[in-house]
Amino acid sequence: MNRSKLPILDDLRAFEAVARYGSVRAAADALSLTHGAVSRRVSKLSRQIGASLIEPDGRGIRLTSAGETLARAAGEAFATLEVAVDAISDRTQSRALLLSCERSVAMRWLIPRLSDFQDRHPDLPINLSVGGGPFDFERDGVTLAIRRLDFPVDPQWRITTLFPETNGPVMKPDMLKGYRAGAFVGLGSKTRPKAWEQWLGTNASAPRPSEIRFFDHHFLMVEAAAGGLGVAMSPKVLAIDDIRKERLAAPQGFIPDGTSYGLIRPSRAAQATESGIALLMKWLCALAVDLSP
Repeated sequence: MNRSKLPILDDLRAFEAVARYGSVRAAADALSLTHGAVSRRVSKLSRQIGASLIEPDGRGIRLTSAGETLARAAGEAFATLEVAVDAISDRTQSRALLLSCERSVAMRWLIPRLSDFQDRHPDLPINLSVGGGPFDFERDGVTLAIRRLDFPVDPQWRITTLFPETNGPVMKPDMLKGYRAGAFVGLGSKTRPKAWEQWLGTNASAPRPSEIRFFDHHFLMVEAAAGGLGVAMSPKVLAIDDIRKERLAAPQGFIPDGTSYGLIRPSRAAQATESGIALLMKWLCALAVDLSP
């Protein structure tokens, strides 16, 4: 038979499920379809083949001789397909890397750049998860993590410094005059409520905000600054792209706060991912050069 004349896969799936479960209703439940949809697909398949596949048997159904022949072949074909798909999926998953990154850094720095890595390494899938602070490599399935190193770390972890954390006031360029005159609202993040206080403590001559308004996350705070709601005390990593686009200005630059971001990997990684981890780390370290003070 010409393969273009083979039955539609959905019709075969419906019939194979009916044959396997011995019931149209049970097949419908298994396929998340209606009873009528399964019946129509089996009837359509029968018409295409030109042979009856099922027949009434009391209150149930039974396969005809033709149905038994097709059910056997369809079952074997689907089993072969399942084995092939599982094998491909297993190989893909064994190569895939799960990169965990703090939410704001992921949204404003990593994600806009990640397509560059995928273009360079299309056969190395990267799955991204967001989260901050402590985590468990085994429990969370993480391959590599980007974290601000402001929490106790496992002594077994291998850590490569990625870039120092630096902070400074950022604002829309047309707010520079008001900032220098001290006529501005400060924007902060609830995750670092003392950021303005700490920065002003080392920059005593800097203008002070009339008040500070807080946002739940850094990425919201920086976006609020870009929207003209005030002056954000922002890490450089979150503002660097908007500064380059002149959407934001950083008149006093950025000052290290004594912490840094690190690339964290387990003491021993799966052999299948070792080369991928090395490629990803090299790429990330090259990106981070722009974040030096």
